Amino acid sequence: MSYPGEAPGGGVLVMQDVRFAYPEAATGDAPVLRGVDLKLAAGERVAIVGESGSGKSTLLHLAAGLESPDSGRVWLEGRDLGRLDEVARTRLRRARVGIVFQSFHLIPTLTALENVALPLELATDLGLAERTRRAHEWLAAAGLADKAGRDPEQLSGGEQQRVALARALVHGPALILADEPTGNLDSQTGEAVFELLLEQVRATGCALLLVTHSAELAGRLDRVLTMRDGCLGFPDMGVPGA
Repeated sequence: MSYPGEAPGGGVLVMQDVRFAYPEAATGDAPVLRGVDLKLAAGERVAIVGESGSGKSTLLHLAAGLESPDSGRVWLEGRDLGRLDEVARTRLRRARVGIVFQSFHLIPTLTALENVALPLELATDLGLAERTRRAHEWLAAAGLADKAGRDPEQLSGGEQQRVALARALVHGPALILADEPTGNLDSQTGEAVFELLLEQVRATGCALLLVTHSAELAGRLDRVLTMRDGCLGFPDMGVPGA
């Protein structure tokens, strides 16, 4: 039996006929997503590839509830994001989503340990001692146990991205959204970061939605979809739909 607002068929993330356009003063709305359908099951790892400007990052923003679609629906663990107000969407995102950006986005005034512990402070009622313990554990898992007290500017690019991965996973999210997580790294460092991401996703059982330009990296996930002119489909078919 289905209920009002329930995602069709369940899944960690379900997007149904999602359309989105950025307003353009001179030419009217500029379509970005044109009827995207997507479903991720628990533990599934899906890559989205496509040219710059095809709508990949916008899709991640809508999946996280950072943007709202012009039409269509987005469900996160069965909750219809369109039926939540901004405060409720923020709370859900902080509790159930981890986001990894290409440019790290660490807070420069916080140490590596404090950056990792931040999601626990925002999304849980854990005390300081427990937040610190868990942050130390995730830094150790990322191979950075000895860098806990360092500021981001004292870390290499690869180290900063490993801190960002630990921060994205520390609160036990159901979904990781990764936007070109190796894009600012050299090939060797990028490979190490990618392996760490896959290792931790496997260990925690969360779902992963990865945007990348690398066909090699994408091919190591469970499914590869292509984004073209705002439509999502299989690379060898070029048709909308997941």
